[in-house]
Amino acid sequence: MTTVELGFLPKPMMIPIDNVLPSRKPPIRLLETKKYRMVVTSIREIGLIEPLAVSAVDRKTGQHVLLDGHIRLLALKELGNTEVPCLVATDDESYTYNNRINRLSSVQEHFMMRRAIDRGISPERLSNVLCVDLAQINKKVTLLDGVCPEAVDLLKDRRFSPEITASLRKMKPTRQVEAVELMISANSITVAYARALVMATAAEMLVKAKAHKGRGVSQEQVDRMEREMSGLQDHYRMIEQTFGEDMLNLVLARGYISKLVDNKSVFRYLERNHGAVLEQLMGLVNATSAEV
Repeated sequence: MTTVELGFLPKPMMIPIDNVLPSRKPPIRLLETKKYRMVVTSIREIGLIEPLAVSAVDRKTGQHVLLDGHIRLLALKELGNTEVPCLVATDDESYTYNNRINRLSSVQEHFMMRRAIDRGISPERLSNVLCVDLAQINKKVTLLDGVCPEAVDLLKDRRFSPEITASLRKMKPTRQVEAVELMISANSITVAYARALVMATAAEMLVKAKAHKGRGVSQEQVDRMEREMSGLQDHYRMIEQTFGEDMLNLVLARGYISKLVDNKSVFRYLERNHGAVLEQLMGLVNATSAEV
């Protein structure tokens, strides 16, 4: 078996900050952005978490070219650091090591904040480090309170507003799962949709079974909304079950019709005797070619 060689030295090295050369110019007005200020505050409060990535040293100048971490480098210089921990590349690659980033889901972010608080970091300090309002930190810390595990599992890979779970808490667990499945199926995990689902939920499926209250919405309108939403959900599920088969049939039919009108003899016959039919067939081929 061939061994896989590491692309960088496994242990970070402390390198003088003046010996790290940026490989590109920073964007205009970068120092005024919220992201930059967040990086500066984070390094000041808890230190540098991720080392910079640099090329191997140039033997003539003793300098390294920065591969990844340009914002962190500027922040470290602003904070007065004279040395910086770096991962030194062992090959000649020049791409950024963060070329493909998997963003944290809202559930992962919640667990990280809860873990930080359990280890003694106060919500106020998290607010300062992340440059986020304290109220938002508290909402993210209590994000999953009152949400059943099955609904949490469905949302674990998604990013969503804390207001989504605020709406879910008003429903009983069975309805929570149903509501999350509907939002995922519709690819619409939004606050407006979540609130609409609460409004369309029967009283017996709410945690506090009371009449819906809304601006200018009567109980009769709410009952009608519940019936229409229930019918829409059933219809949506039926379409979802047959969607794959319908798409396959559409592709096959479009392919057959396309070959049919591509036949010169058939095309001339249809054009001469059935112009309206040919027009409809051509419209079908052109319409589905853009969708399939």
